Amino acid sequence: QVQLSESGGGSVQAGGALRLSCVASGYTPGRACMAWFRQAPGKEREKVAIIENEGNTYYTDDVEGRFTISKDKAKNTLYLQMSSLKPEDTAMYYCAARFDVTRDCSTHYLWYPYHGQGTQVTVSS
Repeated sequence: QVQLSESGGGSVQAGGALRLSCVASGYTPGRACMAWFRQAPGKEREKVAIIENEGNTYYTDDVEGRFTISKDKAKNTLYLQMSSLKPEDTAMYYCAARFDVTRDCSTHYLWYPYHGQGTQVTVSS
């Protein structure tokens, strides 16, 4: 069965950086959409970044220019490099994936059937 496992969260001060990792296992190689979502207390889960099978990337406006999504197919790993972190970036971060896609990647987390358990990012001012 498909499993996604995140790591790399932690507590940092504003202006700091973190790199999140998400290792995928148990999937059948094919066209894939992979993404990072986040959810702050009392808020809905929101898109942070998406990477298409061909490598095209999309970001929510709040993180554009500060975060970078990437993937290493040889390591079956998805990354999110976060820099210039702000207190409002504080949230639980989840990776998500859908395999064997035949259309553009969706921005909604419910479209992705596989999710990790989440990793907490806390940014203090």
